[in-house]
This record gives sequence, C-alpha cells and structure tokens, in this order.
Amino acid sequence: MPVNLPLPQAADLHPVDGVELGFAMAHIRKPNRKDVLVMRVADGASVAGVFTKNRFCAAPVQLCQAHLAQNQGIKALLINTGCANAGTGERGLKDARDSAAHLASLLGCSAEQILVFSTGVILENLPMDRLLPGVTQANAALGQANWLDAATAIMTTDTQPKAYSAQVAVGGGRVTITGVSKGAGMIRPNMATMLGYLATDAKVAKPVLNKWTTALADASFNRITIDGDTSTNDSFIVIATGKSTAVDIQTGNEPEAETLFAELKKASIKLAQAIVRDGEGATKFITVQVEQAGNDDEAQKVAYAIAHSPLVKTAFFASDPNLGRILAAVGYAGIDDLDQTRIQLYLGDVYVAKDGGRHPDYKEEQGQAVMNQAEILVRVQLGRGNVGTTVWTTDFSHEYVSINADYRS
Repeated sequence: MPVNLPLPQAADLHPVDGVELGFAMAHIRKPNRKDVLVMRVADGASVAGVFTKNRFCAAPVQLCQAHLAQNQGIKALLINTGCANAGTGERGLKDARDSAAHLASLLGCSAEQILVFSTGVILENLPMDRLLPGVTQANAALGQANWLDAATAIMTTDTQPKAYSAQVAVGGGRVTITGVSKGAGMIRPNMATMLGYLATDAKVAKPVLNKWTTALADASFNRITIDGDTSTNDSFIVIATGKSTAVDIQTGNEPEAETLFAELKKASIKLAQAIVRDGEGATKFITVQVEQAGNDDEAQKVAYAIAHSPLVKTAFFASDPNLGRILAAVGYAGIDDLDQTRIQLYLGDVYVAKDGGRHPDYKEEQGQAVMNQAEILVRVQLGRGNVGTTVWTTDFSHEYVSINADYRS
C-alpha cells in the first residue's frame, strides 16, 4: 500500500490548454491494461527534458536527446509501458525511430518533432505489430481531460497512478499546472526508473525552460531514492504551451518568473514524492535531512549513505530504533576529515545523539515511538558549515524482494 498517497481523481486534474492526451490498450506485455499514451502539444509550445545519466541508456532516451537538440519544435510525445526498448542495439533504435515516424505521419509533422519514451523490461524488443496500431488508437482518442488515464497508462509496478494539478494566481492572471509521473523501483538520483511529465499553459521561452527543467529535476526527482539503482530510460519533460495570457517568461528575470518557477517546483516535488510513497513494498516514507555540511557534495554523500543503507532501511521496516546504523552510514559516507564529536542526530523531534555520542536524556521508547510512524524525519547535523540537502526514501520490506523477484513474470 502506498504511504499516505491519496488516489488522484479525474475531476481534480485540470486540463492544460494546448495539451491533448490519448491512450490505448495495445497488449505490449499484458492484456487489458492501458499501455500506450500519446500527448499532443500545441504549435509554439516550449518543451524541455532531462534524462538518465546511465551510460547504458535506452534507445528512446537517445532519440529524445537527438530530437530536442534539433530544436524543430516538439509536436507530440509517445509513451509505451511493458517494454523498455533498452539493451536492444540497432534494432531498438530503428523501432524507436519507426514509432516516431508512425505518429508523425498521423499528425502531419516530421519524425524529429516526436519524442518517444518506453518503460518496462530491459533486453526485449518492442512488439511493433501491436505498438503501432496502439499508437493509431491512442491518437484517435486525444482529449484534454484524459490526465488520469495518462497517469494510469504509464504505470509499470506502480500500485496506483500518480498525478498533481493546480490552478494558481501568477502575474495578475491564472495559470494551470498539471503533471503525471510513474516509478516504484530502481529509483536513484541522476533520474530514476521514472517518467515525469509536467505541463503548464504559461508561456516560457525555450532557453529559460531548459534551465528551469534541470533545476526542477535537481530539486525533486534527483532527490529521491528507493534502492540506489539508476535505470536506463528515465525522463522528465516540462511543457509550456503559452496558451495563457497571464505569464510571458522570456528571460527568467520577469517579476512573475520566481512565482511560476516556485509553483512548478512544488508540482515536481509532489510528483517525485509520490514515486517514493509508492515505492516497491514501501511501508515508510522517510525524509533524510542533512544540515551544517561544508558543501553540497558532502551533504549529498551523507544523505544518500543513510538513504541507501540496507541496514538502515530494514531497521525502519521493522520499526527498530537501531539508530547506530544511521551514525555508521554517516561515518562511511566519504568525508575523510569528518569530526564525529560534532555530529548531532535527531529522529523526528527526538534528540538521539549529541556531539557524536548517545544523548544522555535519550530513551529508546522515544525512538520507538517515532519508528512506529508511517512518515519519519531523520536529521543529521555535521557541524562543518551551513549547507544542507534533503532526500526522500523508503524502507526495505519483504514485499520489495518479492516484487523484484517476480518482475518479469
């Protein structure tokens, strides 16, 4: 069961003027499930993306990067689940190109104006005989109100769709922001086994949107981890259709820019946290907050050492306040001149370790009370400076092993 993650409702997901969505059941891997999604964007929309840093990146990632670099104006996105089209060599690239060309022929544009995405099992080829008819069906079903279906169509091991939507006051008018994401395992920074699509009707120039998209990912999807693995297909796309007259961002220095970016950041964080809350087998949502680091690099080292530790994560699953495991992770994070006598550790509001040792007033029942909760905050102060970072993660349960053992079946 997801950790405190409400099921999105179609009525709460606002259509974004300039974005249409259509889905199909193409039986890519399993019958009777939505597994193909087409997103058509209005002429003149700005589209930006960031992708996995895994050097074994999938064919769709390679094609997306190439098409975005050509700067011809993106007309549509095509997503399939069930097959990642990764580790498929030249055939995989051809299949990705053929998928883009097929949708382009339906829309009357060039293949270079299509972005393609795949997620699912690696080292298997796309069933093109089923995918292409599914693309045709999805394109015929385009509509502005299909955001919940879109969230469902991109799921793999997710237990529920993930979506966020808001209408906010910006620049004396109203701007709509709606997005969907998927992901549940192989989640680690530098993108994860995740797909994220965020759209707004605000007008944002492409150079600004490119910069913002990287910053949004760094504040959200690159701050989540389930198991430390970095996948092959991960992508985060931001679309600004320009259909709203409330905002026109050309330089990023406009008075409305800060407010709009903050709202997009809020949406990105919500979508990223939804992935963690629905992590494979997750029973706890854990925030790891590192403070007083000397620089961002060492703050991240400590945060991820804690968040990736199997011993820490299994202790959280068992609600066992074996908190020495957290201190051990801090110690091996890779800060060579770390002074342990400056380390402070808090579990929620409970002061656990003071100056590197057990706080004299700490009682295990205090730690136990926090560990019993579904949402837990871990705070570590390093006493080295004023830099901090936050990472969101989960526990490790028996169910995590079962899900990944059975993933291909």
